[in-house]
Amino acid sequence: MQDLQKRGFDVTSVVGDGKIAVSWLFKGLPVQMCHFHMKQIIIRCITRKPILQAGIELLEIMDTLTYSTEVQFTLLYKNWCIKWEDFLKEKSINPKTGKLSATHRKLITARGSIKRHLPFLFTFEKYPHLGIPNTTNSLDGSFKKIKSSIAIHSGLSRERKLKMIKTLLNGK
Repeated sequence: MQDLQKRGFDVTSVVGDGKIAVSWLFKGLPVQMCHFHMKQIIIRCITRKPILQAGIELLEIMDTLTYSTEVQFTLLYKNWCIKWEDFLKEKSINPKTGKLSATHRKLITARGSIKRHLPFLFTFEKYPHLGIPNTTNSLDGSFKKIKSSIAIHSGLSRERKLKMIKTLLNGK
């Protein structure tokens, strides 16, 4: 952050891909969680085609993320949590260990992830004057050129690859 500021960049906000735990690095700056990456985190937990009704409904809620307001999305999420609370408390005996454990661990993980990231999902609404994007799409597109260049020169040593990346980042 200090290096960017020394180079003359005026950092007004941060858009992240899920590493919200590092938000402390950007104290005083608005931090936005990328909507695309949030949905991908949930899909890793419940898949693109969940079988359980609770998973189907949670995926439907996630599909509304990009066009919902914070109030709308939060209400949908909280209502889902209430509706499926008892279901998510179900326990089963693990056949390998013989111990009682959560039956729907993946759904519980997805619920927790949304809860953790919720304070960062609608930062862009709170600071409209900053024009914060709700995804990292523009940045991800910028890195495509770098990734392609590295792929073409796959035989380069690590040191030479780093030099190429620095050159490309500096716009030379």
